[in-house]
Amino acid sequence: MGCEAATKEEVATKEQAAAQEQVAIKTEVVTKGVATTPDAANKIEAEKETGTPDNAASTLTSTDDQTIVSSSIVTGLESLTVLDLRQRLADGELTAVAITRFFLDRIIAMNNLGPRLNAIIQTNPDAIAIAQELDRKFAESGPTGPLHGIPVVLKDNIDTGDAMETTAGSLALAGHHAKDDAFLTARLRAAGAVILAKANMSEWANFRSNDSSSGWSSVAGQTRNPHVLDRNTCGSSSGSAVAVAAGLSPLAVGTETDGSIVCPAGINGVVGIKPTVGTVSRRGIIPISHTQDTAGPMAKTVLGAAILLEALVGYDPRDRGARRFPTPVNFMPETQTLDLNGTRIGVLRSFFGSGKYPGVERIFTSTIETLTDLGAEIVDPVRIESTSTLRDAEFAVMKFEFKAGIAEYLGEHGNPNNLATLADLIAFNNANATSVMPLFGQNVFTESEAMAGLSDPAYQTALEGSALLVRRAFTEAFSEHDLDVLIAPVNAPAWKTDWVHGDRFQLSSSSLAAISGNPSVVVPAGYISSLPVNIAFIGPAFSEPVLIQVAYAFEQATRAFQPPRFLPTLETDQ
Repeated sequence: MGCEAATKEEVATKEQAAAQEQVAIKTEVVTKGVATTPDAANKIEAEKETGTPDNAASTLTSTDDQTIVSSSIVTGLESLTVLDLRQRLADGELTAVAITRFFLDRIIAMNNLGPRLNAIIQTNPDAIAIAQELDRKFAESGPTGPLHGIPVVLKDNIDTGDAMETTAGSLALAGHHAKDDAFLTARLRAAGAVILAKANMSEWANFRSNDSSSGWSSVAGQTRNPHVLDRNTCGSSSGSAVAVAAGLSPLAVGTETDGSIVCPAGINGVVGIKPTVGTVSRRGIIPISHTQDTAGPMAKTVLGAAILLEALVGYDPRDRGARRFPTPVNFMPETQTLDLNGTRIGVLRSFFGSGKYPGVERIFTSTIETLTDLGAEIVDPVRIESTSTLRDAEFAVMKFEFKAGIAEYLGEHGNPNNLATLADLIAFNNANATSVMPLFGQNVFTESEAMAGLSDPAYQTALEGSALLVRRAFTEAFSEHDLDVLIAPVNAPAWKTDWVHGDRFQLSSSSLAAISGNPSVVVPAGYISSLPVNIAFIGPAFSEPVLIQVAYAFEQATRAFQPPRFLPTLETDQ
């Protein structure tokens, strides 16, 4: 979602609000998840002098001895892949408890101290107990599933029927404990995962205001980019992407309506998969649009993301838009060959322009050359136009569906503030504007509230002008050029976080897959001034295995991923 220029009065108001928030933050430590000690609180207070404001960041300590762990010693496992961790568990070199404790300690060291990434809202106080039970089962009968003992972080709009809250980053839902796991959460537990923590996110998944700062929430404040700390993380799955990039967790789950998995994955330089809409259940996820919403995996590698996707995908008859893969699928790529002979790849240029971002153009050109060297047949260009009319229709669909969907979620789940409708949320925000809206308002909420119901003819018109139109154009392009995959850049380098003017998106290719409901896989492709740029591999519905195979071949050929360096800033404004 874009942002509009602010008036001078708005700028002054926002600057004053930001200053007031910084003062408030320095006098308050809010604790969630695991208990903190006085020494820990003192250390965190000291860190606030140099850290970014974080309205209610959780203070965490080791679950082992309640002592703060220095970031200088919390290293070792963060660079291991999911396959590495699984092998060490199988060989008896590691236990689920050891892995879980390591990542909990690293969250303390990197999220709350050190670079103060603010990617994690709360840790799971039961994580060690869960890991202990998994170790017991492993000793008795081996691994319980493909994710046995592997920590996973969930975005804070995904229900967990445990001690953790589900807030969508909003103080309006503070204290809300889901009665049950989301469908996907239950699948992860069945696969043996340790639900480690909840990730910070753009409040209400970036759907409250056009002037929002991605990665900021009234519950936890601003998430920081681990590559360059004053740069934005994109959103809305900000904390999920940062958690993986910074080694706070080997795996994370994000959600997307349009761009909210692929953009933060790109900006933070990790792998993200936006699945075919409906193949991963949305039940138990705070909604925006049932036409476009999906959850999806984030990992450092394509293999890691594929393993997590395997656990997430499953038909849920209680999801109104549930879809099955037409045939049994294996998401794991063939690792013995990188041969792409016979694969036809179209180059999508019309969604991001041409020649405007020389650094991105250089990386994209190199990507095309790499895919050609791997044997792919390149069709350049393939045009599927994005127009302002299309974007307006997509936004209208979201606003219609959000009003209905949030009322349904609130009605089913309840919350401590007894909010039952979007109108209730708007009223709560107005009554608590100082804490909930210190930086930006809620114009998207009010526009959504003004929409009629889903039976209104205007809703069907918007659907026909967005989802149905793009699906037809997508099908025609793939048929005309006999394509297997489309490619496009995901992002330009991250912009500086700006609480006055909001986000500054420079390019995006997310809408084609988002509006059509089709899948995309995004993979690191290069860097501009230490800031990552990803490439998207986009395909028709249910083409995840093909996309994953092509993305894996590209990843192995380029080895572009780089761990973040936690730079405070850049000398240039690139």
